[in-house]
Amino acid sequence: MVKLVGKEVGKLGYGLMGLTWRADPPSQEQAFEAMRTALSLGANAWNGGELYGRPERNSLHLLHEYFTKYPGDADKIVLSIKGGVVPGELRPDSSKANVSRSIDECLKVLDGKKFLDLFECARLDGKTPLEETIGTIAEYVKAGKVGGISLSEVGAQTIRKAHAIHPISAVEVEFSLFSTDILTNGVADTCAELGIPVVAYSPLGRGFLAGLYKSPSDIPQGSFLKFLPRFQPDVFDENLKLVKQVEELAAKKGSTPGQVALGWVLAHSGKKGWPEMLPIPGATTVDRITENMKPAQLSEEDMAALSEILQKFPVQGARYHAEGMKHAEA
Repeated sequence: MVKLVGKEVGKLGYGLMGLTWRADPPSQEQAFEAMRTALSLGANAWNGGELYGRPERNSLHLLHEYFTKYPGDADKIVLSIKGGVVPGELRPDSSKANVSRSIDECLKVLDGKKFLDLFECARLDGKTPLEETIGTIAEYVKAGKVGGISLSEVGAQTIRKAHAIHPISAVEVEFSLFSTDILTNGVADTCAELGIPVVAYSPLGRGFLAGLYKSPSDIPQGSFLKFLPRFQPDVFDENLKLVKQVEELAAKKGSTPGQVALGWVLAHSGKKGWPEMLPIPGATTVDRITENMKPAQLSEEDMAALSEILQKFPVQGARYHAEGMKHAEA
């Protein structure tokens, strides 16, 4: 069982990004139904962001509305929020002034409806001393306003340095069959050594591994996926080959490819020297959430087959475009 800030959470968490950060976000009614479904099925670690939407409408506003209607759910959920960017932009600012502004704004919008269990800077700006950034969040932890500190998209050296400044409660990084870097770049090893759980975002390869996209034209207009290297027409079909192999394995197991992808992440959790892993798939419909909450149980033979697939069909393209990778250490 994974623990975040000393609290037990389900084997899968729930990513809130798609509920407020998309060209055509779902209605409040649909969002609430999705959130209640996730919680009812055991996903009590929720992950949102001040940057997931507009300054006037993001995860915090949705959460405030949710906990106003369902106050009894507040203590059941471990909430992690990403911030630390310039309001209205995706530009990180890890300075004391902006990190304080970000946390204060999150607390203001939540308005006491829900405790802020974890706060993390979505990215570090690369110029503010880490001591200043972590030290600022630590002040809120010591004051009892925030439960703990999480890190996002950082490398092994930063994890180690930050943990020495103040204990780190979680590290959020991309991890899936489409993004296996943490197994070889020292991030997973460092987290295992320090006893820090990994929060695996995009465990379904942003929907690619769930079989949502069979051609570039399947990607909705306005979706930021259209700008990501792995979804570009020149590499799309190559990456689809990996998905088709996963689909074949899933069919043999009576599972969906998404369930196999989630099972693969969970198969690493706490095994063979790896840290505890918490996948946080995001979904906006009851059917998709219900599917995600039934990850496939993978045997050693299944894992070996998936390793062979990864070797034969390496993912083409970077995780983000060049500008986006500037602040992604891992």
